[in-house]
Amino acid sequence: MVSWGLSSRSSTRVLRFRDERVTGDEEADWLADVLVRIEKEETFFLIAEVDGRVVASSDIDRRKGYERHVGVVGIGSGKEFRGLGIGIAMMYVVLQQEREMGLRILTLSAFASNRRAIHVYEKVGFFETGLMSKKYFKEGRYIDEVIMTKLSE
Repeated sequence: MVSWGLSSRSSTRVLRFRDERVTGDEEADWLADVLVRIEKEETFFLIAEVDGRVVASSDIDRRKGYERHVGVVGIGSGKEFRGLGIGIAMMYVVLQQEREMGLRILTLSAFASNRRAIHVYEKVGFFETGLMSKKYFKEGRYIDEVIMTKLSE
């Protein structure tokens, strides 16, 4: 079962765990695309709830063609729910799903300044495979992107 939540602010809706504002129509299009990809088994989507509120989400997107054995992982959580073990619990579910999807390689990226997340990824077997300088511009400053990979056992 897939569940989701939309957060209203005036006439604009906000995707959870993102700083960018999107319209309700944009969010509905995103969700419709996710549901189609889940049906095609091209993606796996996971949410964590606390008291009926979505507090974290993660996904694996299967690459296509010659990269079909590779999954790209995304994960995010609400600030007030970080450091509680939700992220690592979700990563263990993601690793189980990797096996069920028949993937051989997982990759993800993180803000280089997000040492807590990088530690979680290392704890479950990811290692740094690249760095892109100044990839992101957030809150008036550039942030490097760390690229991490995990090979199947």
